[in-house]
Formats: sequence, structure tokens, C-alpha cells
Amino acid sequence: MTKRIQSKHKIDRRLGENLWGRPSSPLNNRAYGPGQHGQRRKGKTSDYGLQLRAKQKLKGYYGTMTEKAFHKLYVEAVRVKGDTGERLIGLLESRLASVVYRAKFVATPFAARQFVSHGHVTVNGKRVNIPSYQVKVGDKVEIKERSRQLGVVLEANQLAERDVPDYLDVDHGRQAATYVRVPALADVPYPVQMEPNLVVEFYSR
Repeated sequence: MTKRIQSKHKIDRRLGENLWGRPSSPLNNRAYGPGQHGQRRKGKTSDYGLQLRAKQKLKGYYGTMTEKAFHKLYVEAVRVKGDTGERLIGLLESRLASVVYRAKFVATPFAARQFVSHGHVTVNGKRVNIPSYQVKVGDKVEIKERSRQLGVVLEANQLAERDVPDYLDVDHGRQAATYVRVPALADVPYPVQMEPNLVVEFYSR
């Protein structure tokens, strides 16, 4: 089960952006923060505030990821030579739950985590039920045959509001996706602007 039941419906309003680009976002009806002080005028945001907001936005986008899990990926990104922000995006997009969501096997990142946890997905023919599992280039992710007619899968395949990115090769007839390459920030179809450089600044203070 998701660890965030109610607050996931408020995160768009708290950040002031339609984080997943969905028409059902509560921000479409109430373009201000949640709670009794949500409409209070805000002052100038500090550098720390901007960095914190960038971190909350990127972490929040991937659904129920904990702070510990997110920071672990940042530490891994620092270890690898190259741009830490770009590497962080690559690690986030390489998570099995992210691949399942990007392939349009399910409609939301929250559903992707639950779908993987319930054992509906295989990687290279072997059942994997760990949403944070790191998919490698060339790996084939499939929905188990007996799970392909689930309503959540059929509904997601019909979604017109987002496209499958080109770093995945998806066959919706077979409900299979091959992870072609690790994406850079510019390759990922985020509905809002993500700023991983500010996330790096936040953690490297």
C-alpha cells in the first residue's frame, strides 16, 4: 500500500504546480496551498527554500519514495563520475516502478509502485516485486500474462495525456518494454520543470 494516502492529493497545491500534468489535479480548482493559511501571500523565497522546494518536487514526483531512499540515490549519483544532477535523474528513471509508469502500463507513479509490489511484473523473465529495483540497459520489463487484462492496465494504455519516451522500446500488444538507454534530464517528459542542480546544492550544503 502507498505510504501517503491523503497528502498525495495536496502535493500539487503545496508546490503550486500540476506535478504530474493530470487533468484531475486539485490545483485546477484551487490554485493555492492547502490548509487554513493556504491563501496567505508568500514573501521572497530564500536560496535554501528554492533548493528544498526543488528536492520536494523531484522526490514527490516519483510517488511514495522515502527521504532515505531518495538520499541514497543522491549518494550513488555523487559516487559516479560526471554531472551529479544528470546521474540522479538517470537513477530515478532506472527504478522499476519508474519504467512501469513511463511505459504506460499503469496511470500513475503511485499505481506503479503498488503494481510492482503485488508481483505483476517480470524483468528478463523473472518476477521482481521491488519498486526500487534498478533496471539496466537492455533489460526487458513485462507484465505477467495473467495480469495483462487488469482494469488498471487497460485504462493506462488508453491514456492520451502522455507519451512513452524514446529511451524505452514498448510493445503494448505484448505489454513489454525494453530499457534502451539511461536518459538525461532533457529526455525525461516531466510536465513541470525539474531542477536537479538545486537538489545537488541542497544536499551538498
